[in-house]
Amino acid sequence: MAFDIGPYEAKDRDALAAMILAIQNGEFGVGVTFEGQPDLQDPAAFFRKGAGEFWVAHDPDGSPIGSIGLLEAAPGQGVIRKMFVRADRRGREFGIAQSLLDMLIAHTRRAGISTLRLGTVENLKAARRFYERNGFREIAAADLPPEFPRMTVDTHFYRIDL
Repeated sequence: MAFDIGPYEAKDRDALAAMILAIQNGEFGVGVTFEGQPDLQDPAAFFRKGAGEFWVAHDPDGSPIGSIGLLEAAPGQGVIRKMFVRADRRGREFGIAQSLLDMLIAHTRRAGISTLRLGTVENLKAARRFYERNGFREIAAADLPPEFPRMTVDTHFYRIDL
């Protein structure tokens, strides 16, 4: 099934927020709000600093089916945020998650970012396996640098050196 990936545009905001909140709360019971997520309220303002960017995957009809954001936390240091794929479009047969991550990694290499980190929650087991298959290794919260923007709900942290 076809899809395209491009930089976030303001027209995606409401549908993207609805998709992400449905995954966070409806599917995984994380218990977060739109108001508590500035990176969801205005992705362009939040991510587009330094080498940061936010990408959205769309179905041919234009509806968002996935997202991924890169935050430049410090020179050479990136943080992955808001990586989500709609449930009916997950899996290797679609390749959306892999395409989103590959795009982000290619961008980070061009931008001179050499280390990526991310935080996720316990019950996102498939996501954690996905990161591990892609070379990320789990690290202790104590090993996060001070500039890492830790979310209170995060329980597992990962790192990859590019």
